[in-house]
Amino acid sequence: MARSGIIKATYIVIIIAVAAVVLPLLTEAAAPPAKISCGKVTSTLAPCFEYVLGGGKVPINCCDGVQWLYKQASTTTDRRNVCVCLKSITKSASPGAINNAKSLPGKCGVSLPYEITPAIDCNKVN
Repeated sequence: MARSGIIKATYIVIIIAVAAVVLPLLTEAAAPPAKISCGKVTSTLAPCFEYVLGGGKVPINCCDGVQWLYKQASTTTDRRNVCVCLKSITKSASPGAINNAKSLPGKCGVSLPYEITPAIDCNKVN
């Protein structure tokens, strides 16, 4: 009987040890690192800068970049990184440039769940 208790206790210790090793790995797998940096956002949206600064017609390659970025931002982390980058860029922009930036997603056929402004709370972006 005592031997049976020792075997059960050993199994419990093994299960706890495995859980201690595996659970952190599963948590890391559930939240992959961001794949979209601010540099990537800026370079992808570079064809949009002329429109954002001066208005007029939105270049096709600008919309290509907006749509590509929208599709690539597939995780909450990526969407928040894009948001933080856009927020940073708009902090020093004129009101006209901010209005043009706000209009870009719609003009490019993308529906964002937030508005591009210097006041956006990117922590609320999911």
